[in-house]
Amino acid sequence: MEYKPVGLFYEEFEVGFKWRTSARTIGEVDVASFAGLTGDYTFLHTDAESASKTAFGGRIAHGLLGLSYISGLITRLGILEGTVEAFLGVEMQFRKPIMFDDTIYGEIVVKEKRISSKGHGLVTLGVVVNNQRDEAVQDGVFVLMIAKKDK
Repeated sequence: MEYKPVGLFYEEFEVGFKWRTSARTIGEVDVASFAGLTGDYTFLHTDAESASKTAFGGRIAHGLLGLSYISGLITRLGILEGTVEAFLGVEMQFRKPIMFDDTIYGEIVVKEKRISSKGHGLVTLGVVVNNQRDEAVQDGVFVLMIAKKDK
């Protein structure tokens, strides 16, 4: 059986297209699992007593955990299913902490599309990660190589 992509091809992306991802709550188990997976047991994420004495007033999720989750939430939109060829880069700013039990979602917009010098379709997505109060906690861009229809 031949696999047929269901995501958008390079030609189908248009600058200005927008999507909103589903949401995900980040809790104790998520942070503990991420700490174990990465080896990042920084007290801000794992020590409630010490973290309570910081400017955050408590433990916070790893910024890279939020980035990882938004990447997954974007994938779940289906727009990249079978058509993304490579994740080429990310530039992300961490604006506010993601607190334990915050629920995040993403707002995605096509910022740019172009053909590379080697003929590949490149799409730059603007990404804003918001919490349940609609506050931007992270923002930046993902650069992706997307399959072209005429391959």
